[in-house]
Amino acid sequence: MTKFESKVNISCPVNEVYSFLADMNNHRQLMPDEVLDWTSNVDEASFGIKNMVKLSLKVAVRVENQEIRIVPAVKAPFDVLLRWSLSPAGDGTEAIFTIEADLNMMMKMMASGPLKKLVDQETHLLASVLNQS
Repeated sequence: MTKFESKVNISCPVNEVYSFLADMNNHRQLMPDEVLDWTSNVDEASFGIKNMVKLSLKVAVRVENQEIRIVPAVKAPFDVLLRWSLSPAGDGTEAIFTIEADLNMMMKMMASGPLKKLVDQETHLLASVLNQS
């Protein structure tokens, strides 16, 4: 498995960060502009990526105020796990977003840059959205 990870500190209590991330409807705010046709409910989200594939993701595990694990809702081109890990940090929260993907060499060459950019962007946008509230 290839691992991509990004960490951010957020000036909100861990329960607020968890509540935001536990609802897949909120994840639209964390997605890049290339994401199209977003549909979601609390547990699942489906969307397309411009000039690429359509994906459906679902929450597989919620551990209150600690972790949210997201997996494909339907068969994806490769095995992938998205994980948000949360922990209290002073008056705020440390959030770590990890994508683990089972990529062959060709896919790794093509997808590594965009996946690293995605984890960095999602943590940055999470901090931006929640630090404003």
